Amino acid sequence: MIEVRQFTKCYDDFTAVSSISFDVPAGRVAALVGPNGAGKTTTIRTLCGILSPTEGELNIGGASLKDDPLEVKRRTAYVPDDPPLFDSMTVDDHLRFVASAYRLTDWEPLAEELCQRFELTEKRETISSGLSRGMRQKVAIVCAYLRQPSVLLLDEPMTGLDPPSIRRFKQTVREQADRGATVLVSSHLLSLVDDICDHLVLMRRGEVLFHGPLEQARQEFGGDSHSLEEVFFRLTSDEEPAG
Repeated sequence: MIEVRQFTKCYDDFTAVSSISFDVPAGRVAALVGPNGAGKTTTIRTLCGILSPTEGELNIGGASLKDDPLEVKRRTAYVPDDPPLFDSMTVDDHLRFVASAYRLTDWEPLAEELCQRFELTEKRETISSGLSRGMRQKVAIVCAYLRQPSVLLLDEPMTGLDPPSIRRFKQTVREQADRGATVLVSSHLLSLVDDICDHLVLMRRGEVLFHGPLEQARQEFGGDSHSLEEVFFRLTSDEEPAG
């Protein structure tokens, strides 16, 4: 569902991502992990069409970002770590805006269900500038889910969420995959990856060091514990990783 081939992104003379390739099969929840500055956010923003690649091919469900960027945007929903909501619009206004922009039909029951699950029902008439950081994040997640996209791109989506909301978010991510969506989630929280992801893309300094099933990474790089933490530190340290 997600195909990245020889993707490079440069900013003037700085190369943020250097000729990376990876795939994420349909219906999987993939983790995009790596140290700060690895190129994770650049990769996600390019996949959803916010940034243009310097080189390479990026495809979503067979649609090419280069040849058919509008179709890619139709198929994807993006949740950044600091969602840029419209300050003067209410929660309901955002839901109606998304429904209108993407020509959704009969969306109201799903919106009601999502607002209940993310504890937004009592906030639906509140303008976004009056919402807490966590509530704003919930609005962005609900707006993304409302579209029922083929691909969800989530960049540090749990920023500002309290523990009950984090648990609820984890449940809903798995539900999105169960309905057939492909999810790529960038996070520094390895516990989140352990709980909900079955695929791994690990980056460092603009390069992909591993991509494939999470269990394969555990077996090859997890040491005796087969832990994700061991995988992360073995592959991202400056020492030669042990087999």
